[in-house]
Amino acid sequence: MMHVVYLGLGSNLGDKQQHIARAIQLLNEQVGEVLRQSELYVSEPWGFVSAHHFVNACVCCATSLSPREVLTATQRIERSMGRTRKSHNGVYHDRIIDIDILLYDDLQINEPGLTIPHPLMHLRDFVMVPLRSILE
Repeated sequence: MMHVVYLGLGSNLGDKQQHIARAIQLLNEQVGEVLRQSELYVSEPWGFVSAHHFVNACVCCATSLSPREVLTATQRIERSMGRTRKSHNGVYHDRIIDIDILLYDDLQINEPGLTIPHPLMHLRDFVMVPLRSILE
């Protein structure tokens, strides 16, 4: 059975556009076919201070993976691209790549380490603007 998952991507270190492109390629290989992808969206850091702007995008994938398997795959991709830490005690940091699960079918999940829909996405233009552009 195939599912539809929407993912938000962000990068604010190094070749940001290349990091987003590489992450999308890896998502296509490891999560499922990328059906749609948004334009790139440039934004200020959210929730922390940094001199580095973000490049953001959203993608829609068809996947046979469960939500937890998608999470595992996205975390594996982040690590493979050099991301060493997520936020620590709610404090955000500069990052090579960040991949968040935004929506998965019409599911609502609230488990340790996995909340779908993403609980803060409606507060973030850098998520909502590119997401709206690819929603069916």
